[in-house]
Amino acid sequence: MSAVTQPRPPAQDELDELTLARARRGEDAACRTLVARYERPVFALLSRLLANTGLAGQIEDLAQETFLRGFRALPTFRAPGPARLSTWLLTIATRLVLDELKVRRPVFEPLDSADAVPSAARADELSERNHAASAIARAVRALTPEHRAAFLLREAHGLSYEEVANALEVDVGTVKSRLSRARGALRAALEELR
Repeated sequence: MSAVTQPRPPAQDELDELTLARARRGEDAACRTLVARYERPVFALLSRLLANTGLAGQIEDLAQETFLRGFRALPTFRAPGPARLSTWLLTIATRLVLDELKVRRPVFEPLDSADAVPSAARADELSERNHAASAIARAVRALTPEHRAAFLLREAHGLSYEEVANALEVDVGTVKSRLSRARGALRAALEELR
């Protein structure tokens, strides 16, 4: 997980201009295409942000609210502008989660300490990889909501530092600080595996 800015995914991953224009006019087929294209990354982000908070039951509601707000504001979105549609929708989803976590104090579910100790019987490579993946997932879930959001937007969704800063409404220095702390926590969790 390098601090170097990663290249953006190719533009073909984004909704084409014609479909976007039709969705702006409210055409049902175009709106369904937009949701079908972006629902997976939105649900993935929401699931990761709400993991271990006791609010995982809110994922579907927050996804619906993300798309409702997106459709309401779609006429203001400018495709050739600084943000991609995917970044814009992930920003809406992130802000919804952070607002929800401010209103409803999350009840963090305890981590299963038995999962943190590697089993001697699980020495094969696949088991070790699965165990490492589980440890990383637990470490990500243990991050504060702000650190988790910065980490997931940057590492899992490939947003630039500037895009993450915009999504979280903080400056780039704060994003870098949050990412550094998140990465440090993940390194510590992986050290425990050794």
